[in-house]
Amino acid sequence: MSPEQVTFGRTTLPDRQVEVLRRAVRLEWLTIGFLAVTVFLVFLVLGNSQAMKAAWIEDLLSFIPPLAFLIAIRVNRKSPTLQHPYGYHRSVGVGHLVAAVALTTMGTYLIVDSAIGLFSGEHPTIGTIELFGASIWLGWLMIGVMALTAVPPVLLGRAKIRLARELHNKVLYADADMNKADWMTAVGSMVGVTGIGLGIWWLDAAAALFIASSILRDGLKNLRAAIVDLMDARATTFDDAEPHPLAAEVDAYLASLPWVSAAGSRARDEGHVFHIEAYVVPTSDDELTLDRLEAARAGCVDLDWKVQDIVIVPVRELPEVVPVTPAADGSR
Repeated sequence: MSPEQVTFGRTTLPDRQVEVLRRAVRLEWLTIGFLAVTVFLVFLVLGNSQAMKAAWIEDLLSFIPPLAFLIAIRVNRKSPTLQHPYGYHRSVGVGHLVAAVALTTMGTYLIVDSAIGLFSGEHPTIGTIELFGASIWLGWLMIGVMALTAVPPVLLGRAKIRLARELHNKVLYADADMNKADWMTAVGSMVGVTGIGLGIWWLDAAAALFIASSILRDGLKNLRAAIVDLMDARATTFDDAEPHPLAAEVDAYLASLPWVSAAGSRARDEGHVFHIEAYVVPTSDDELTLDRLEAARAGCVDLDWKVQDIVIVPVRELPEVVPVTPAADGSR
C-alpha cells in the first residue's frame, strides 16, 4: 500500500504517520498473539488462587484495547457521507469508551468478589501435580508462568506510547498504559500464591484486591477521558495531560496574517484529527476576500496533518468562548 492511499477519512497521512500506523498495527497483533499464549498458560495453572483468577481475567480484558484499536482504524478510514458528514473519526472515541466500560465493570466485580473472599475467611489451597514423573507444588508453576509473562507487556507498552503520541490515538495510549502496569499484576499474583504456600491465607485475597483496584483505576481513568472527548471538550494531548497546543498554533498563525486583527478557535478531538472552527476579525471589510480566506485555510492545514477539517469564519468580534489572539503588531 502506497502512502498516498493511507487515509483517515479524507485526511491523507504523511509518510511518517503511515509508517507509525503500520508499526502500531504490528504491535497490536503481536500483543494479541502474546495475550492468547498468556491466557492459555495462566488458565492451565489457575488453581484456587483468587489473585491468579484476577490476573487471568485482566489478561482476558487486555484483548479489548488492541481489538478496539484495530477495528477503529479500519472504520475511520471511510470517507464522510451525507449521513456522517464529519466522517467516522469518532470510532476511536467509541472504542475508547467500550474498553473503559469493560475495565470499570470487571474491576468493580473483582473488587466485590475479592472482598467477599477476604472477609468471609476463605482459605484457598494449592495442590500438587505430577509432571515428568515428579510431584510438583502447583504454586511453583503459577509463579513461573507469571514471571515469564511479566516483562513483555511492559516492553510493548513503552513502544506503543511513542506511537500513540505520533498518531494522537488515545485507544493505543490506553492499551500502552495498561501494558506498562501489567508487571504489578504479575507481582501481585506471585505474592498471593506465595502467601498461600506460607499459610498466610489472607494474602491471596489481598493481592486479588490489589489487582482488581488496578483494573478499576484504569477503567475509571479511561472512562472519564472517553466521555470528556465524546462531549466535545477542548482538545487535549494524547495522554489527556494538557490542552493540545495545536489550537494555539492555528490562532497564532491566523493572527499573524496582515489582514487579521484578532483570531480565536474552538478545537474538538475527533479521534485522530481535530475539527476546528476558527474565527477571524478582519482589519476592515475591504481586506476580506475569498482568496485570502482560502489561503488562510491552506496555511492552517499545512501546520499539521491533524488540521484538515477546519472552517474559517470572519466575524466582527470573537465569540466569548474562544481565546483572543491579537494580531502580531498588536492592532485590533
